[in-house]
Amino acid sequence: MENLVQDTTVQKPKWIRVKLPTGKNYRELRTLVDKYKLNTICQSGSCPNMGECWGEGTATFMILGNICTRSCGFCGVKTGKPMDVNWDEPEKVARSIKLMKIKHAVLTSVDRDDLKDMGSILWGETVNAVRRISPGTTMETLIPDFQGLTKHIDRLVDVAPEVISHNMETVKRLTREVRIQAKYERSLDVLRYLKEAGQRRTKTGVMLGLGEEKDEVFQTIEDIRNANVDVITLGQYLQPTKKHLPVKKFITPEEFDEFGDFARSLGFRHVESSPLVRSSYHAEKHIH
Repeated sequence: MENLVQDTTVQKPKWIRVKLPTGKNYRELRTLVDKYKLNTICQSGSCPNMGECWGEGTATFMILGNICTRSCGFCGVKTGKPMDVNWDEPEKVARSIKLMKIKHAVLTSVDRDDLKDMGSILWGETVNAVRRISPGTTMETLIPDFQGLTKHIDRLVDVAPEVISHNMETVKRLTREVRIQAKYERSLDVLRYLKEAGQRRTKTGVMLGLGEEKDEVFQTIEDIRNANVDVITLGQYLQPTKKHLPVKKFITPEEFDEFGDFARSLGFRHVESSPLVRSSYHAEKHIH
């Protein structure tokens, strides 16, 4: 079986090559992160754009631990029984952001279906702690679906981060396989509700190369726009380990341009569409 997986692996094309991170800002942040053992998903997720984002003063932090209650086929985060909530975490994250002189912070979390509030209370406290300790920092919160329960989503809307994002990840047909415990319509409903509840800027991300057809991508982009989403990111799926879903296809830069042009024609405020785009790529530009 292992051989089968290896035999069907698609060879990485030249446009997927990642530049090694360099630059003064990046080196300074790297030193701080190592010295104070700060937890950024930029590193743990091996993001290809870490150097560029850190150079711009943007970084992504994961809250609510590093064990997820869901088992999505694309994600490198461990699945299992999460640890108890650490109520000191909002302060720690906020101090990390201040220490790193982060201009724009992206906050994300594992799914916490084990908790009564799905982690939404700690989410609100983290946004408030960043405002208090690093008032000059703008924020994007990349949230789980909270099982679509609006009382939990409201906690994020109430603290009003500059951007609230929730990723669709893939097309409708593949949602069950790619995001096992998630639902396509539920994610669309979350995005639609955020706008209806008064959130100023909403955002979502989609990965390509998991076996979706072109017309399905166009349909997904249209569905997202119909949910009044402001910002969309489209990037290439890369397999984190051999246990994860294989890459079915490497989408060409030209195809990404085509999808990006289509999204722009529908009236999104911001569109990022290219192979190495991740959902927090150029995040600092999405607040305007």
